[in-house]
Amino acid sequence: MACAAPVGAATRPHYGGTLRVGMREIPIALEPASLATSSSSNLSRLIFESLVLIDAQGRLQPQLATSWQAEGGKQRWRFVLRRGVFFHDGTPLDAASVVAALRSGHPEWRVQSEGTTVLIETEAPDAELPRELALPRNAVYRVGDEHPTGTGPFAIAEWVRGKRLRLTANSRYWFGRPFLDGIEIQFGLSDKDQMIAIDLARLDIAEIASENIRRATRENRIIHDSQPEELMALVFSKAPHSDEEAHVRNALRLALDTRAMNEVLLQGEGDSSSALLPNWLSGYAFLFRAPQDEGPRALAAPGKNPAPTLGLAYDSSDSLARLVAERILLNARDVGIVVELGNANSSDLTLRRIPLASPDPKLALIELARALALPRPQFADDSLGALYASEKALLESLRVIPLLHLRSAMAVGRSVRGEGMLVDGSWQLVDAWLIPEKP
Repeated sequence: MACAAPVGAATRPHYGGTLRVGMREIPIALEPASLATSSSSNLSRLIFESLVLIDAQGRLQPQLATSWQAEGGKQRWRFVLRRGVFFHDGTPLDAASVVAALRSGHPEWRVQSEGTTVLIETEAPDAELPRELALPRNAVYRVGDEHPTGTGPFAIAEWVRGKRLRLTANSRYWFGRPFLDGIEIQFGLSDKDQMIAIDLARLDIAEIASENIRRATRENRIIHDSQPEELMALVFSKAPHSDEEAHVRNALRLALDTRAMNEVLLQGEGDSSSALLPNWLSGYAFLFRAPQDEGPRALAAPGKNPAPTLGLAYDSSDSLARLVAERILLNARDVGIVVELGNANSSDLTLRRIPLASPDPKLALIELARALALPRPQFADDSLGALYASEKALLESLRVIPLLHLRSAMAVGRSVRGEGMLVDGSWQLVDAWLIPEKP
């Protein structure tokens, strides 16, 4: 959903101006692997590029590579590089630069250059390798004196760790110079501070927390939002080592009232879910029945057994996580489980938020498993049934209990045009432009 901005006299794109963006997160570094989590991946897409990309429909598209093909039963892949591409420091993109970047992130791969071609060989056949290369963490970059340099539409001009990042338009960008002269990002701003800054015209783009989307809509703000795409789940540190422990985990799963969490805490703006992938992406999430649909809740500690105790860790700086954790404590008590809040080092389970890594369902499931430290899913074939079976196997490990799928959203100032947000929560700022201020 997006509330449309009013259209004034200036309807043609205008060059110039600096877009001001607010963010809650504070990145610790600017390398692609560091920016590949949460909303920071939106910054990565402005600065860095990958060999290929996945579009909003989940289709593989060329980016720094113009073509690719599999060899050796999909154990080796050949990528032909685009000509006329330069890094922000003026260095031409070549196969050696790509090889260095990919070897750094994937020492398990055998990566070689052959003229303008990059060859990647894996230990076993990997049909998903091109799609994996589209992930922000696999973007191509060069190590610079002060910060990394990429090939994207914007270059890093200033980086004040923990406070702000200033980007300038890449005038040599192979796909054409952006309309904006630059983008300035302020980090560590609370949701309240971002909304105030938008109202005072001190920011042009601000994040909206999932639990505040309904209120932002009622306030008649200009907003863009995604499909429910960020998974909030309980993650156990290890597999159950006994039938009794498995029984406790199942009892906890049955006790959690995720529908109430969504309706009360998110005001109905998310999805309660027992699946890892959201239904709009997989099409089968509804087959994993919600705990409320599975009948009476079983006692976790039947007879004279002492009530089991579980330690729960969560991000104390995340107000939504705190509220969900409190609900978990209450729901668990109903089935005789004692949940105690603690730190990650001493806890049995952690409340995690994992954003969708890709609009491609198979790759999204692989990356979810990777983020949750679960075994890599194995797919019998490319069918939807194989995808479902792989997700079902991950859930049956009793290592993760899905709770909610959250939507991403951003508020937009009234002078901004050309911006957007994809269904997976990715910001679209490359084609953004600003209406000139009246003299």
